[in-house]
Amino acid sequence: MSEGIVYQNKDILFKILGQTYKEKSFAAYGIDLPPIRELLPTDLPKIAANEKSIDNLFLLEDGTYAIVDYESVYKKANKIKYLNYIARIMEKYFKEDETFNLRLIVIYTSDVQSAEPTLETDCFTLRTEQAFLSHIDGEAAFDEIQGKLQSGIPLADDDLMRLVILPLTVPGSEGKQEMLEKVVDLAEQITDEEQRIFTLSGVIVASDKFINREYLDQIRRRISMTQLGQLYEKEKIEYANQKVRENDLKRAKSLLNEGIDIVKIMKTYGFTEEELLHLQDENVTV
Repeated sequence: MSEGIVYQNKDILFKILGQTYKEKSFAAYGIDLPPIRELLPTDLPKIAANEKSIDNLFLLEDGTYAIVDYESVYKKANKIKYLNYIARIMEKYFKEDETFNLRLIVIYTSDVQSAEPTLETDCFTLRTEQAFLSHIDGEAAFDEIQGKLQSGIPLADDDLMRLVILPLTVPGSEGKQEMLEKVVDLAEQITDEEQRIFTLSGVIVASDKFINREYLDQIRRRISMTQLGQLYEKEKIEYANQKVRENDLKRAKSLLNEGIDIVKIMKTYGFTEEELLHLQDENVTV
């Protein structure tokens, strides 16, 4: 199985998904949360090179932040990982002068039937909200959604939210892979372009930990000529340009620290004097 979508590709898919997640809810998974306002980036502070990033981070309509993590096994030690997530999110988003609320949602694939939701010590209590996809009949849900498409009935948001997690409702790696392939084939029959984009990108991200690397490459080839493929290529270019600019900023800051003339740096990298003076501030990090 794959070790996961490489960070750049996953980051790009998140950006595409962010355009279509708005106002959808987790009701289809049996989770009582306000509708989604925004899908947030998961590039949080102080993530070590050997650590995986959060699966999803959402801002909900009531202003609550929600971590959503997918697990195929229950490990008590995973709660330590969640504590690290919480600390990073609070470091980035917590403000003294506003009400801050954070919820931790763990969605277990059909391989897990039950799990302990809390971790208690004398100094803290960690509470998770759990959803068990073993309660969803994936085959029946697939047949229902397929029937709607064949009958020309528009898919509702709940249908789309169920569709992207259907591979996780099947136990075992082979079962997940088979359902994933069925969902991708079905997604290509969705006539609404936005819904098709959401389903294809959503199912790849949701199944990231379980997807077969070779099949992932097949999906990328199959979507390369679609609007999703065009969006994907556009985001790749923008991502690359952003990384070039970040590297230039680092070089420019290094030259400023060495005392190189600011005009020379402006000519070399195209930054304005205002940008370089701001960069020269010792509190600015790049």
